Amino acid sequence: MQVGMHVSISGSIDRAVDNAVAADCTAFQIFTRNPRGWLAKPLVANDITSFKEKLAASKIDRFATVAHMPYLPNLSSPEDESFARSLSSLIDEIKRCSKLGVPYIVAHLGSHKGAGDKKGIERLVKAFTKAADDTTDDITILLENTAGQKNSVGSDFDQLASILQQLKPAKRFGVCLDTCHAFAAGYDLRTEKTASDTLEKFHKSIGFEHLKILHLNDSKGEIGCNIDRHEHIGLGHIGEKGLAHVIHTINSKKIPMILETPIDERRDDVGNLKKVKELA
Repeated sequence: MQVGMHVSISGSIDRAVDNAVAADCTAFQIFTRNPRGWLAKPLVANDITSFKEKLAASKIDRFATVAHMPYLPNLSSPEDESFARSLSSLIDEIKRCSKLGVPYIVAHLGSHKGAGDKKGIERLVKAFTKAADDTTDDITILLENTAGQKNSVGSDFDQLASILQQLKPAKRFGVCLDTCHAFAAGYDLRTEKTASDTLEKFHKSIGFEHLKILHLNDSKGEIGCNIDRHEHIGLGHIGEKGLAHVIHTINSKKIPMILETPIDERRDDVGNLKKVKELA
């Protein structure tokens, strides 16, 4: 089973591999830089080499590693300056992933800020197409489903499929499915039956062949709340039964699973990883 968590790059980016191995991960996710600012320090050649060497020496498959876009870019923005800055950030992140040999970059779809879904999707398609044109083809851009917050796009599987179908070349794009986001958007995952039905809806709309990474999270909010608040595995409104079915299904398809769960007095990352393995 390929399962892990988002790990820290504090100190140097190669420390991410150390942190993943120490936590007994068989997959992991990183930010390649500070996710809360626009400026990114250039990657250091020695750190890149060390990252690759440590990963090769570990038991973690390269295709079970993924980077996540920083928080500030908004690829659906109707504002030209914000859009241009966001696109530049996406292109830079893809280039950083290419240097590290990390094959996937997860992108949030952003907010159209009231301009409407049609305008937002036009911006998204423009951004992703330009990013693919301006970068090497060794990195796959993954579109992450949203929780259905106001002015967001991509919470509905059919809409997400429509966006994906507009992107060329098709091999440069895939999907990252987040269980908390899907649940918050109204897709039931609470029982084996409802989880099975939701995954079947995903397959019919998008196709498991396009699913490259699963973000495995429980939800603090109730079904259809449109609130993106992650919870410990089994302790939220989705619960153990439904998540166990998701884990079994995704594992059978050999798709890496990444936890983005809280750290508090109830449980840490290692505790959530242990819970996933119990449910598996």
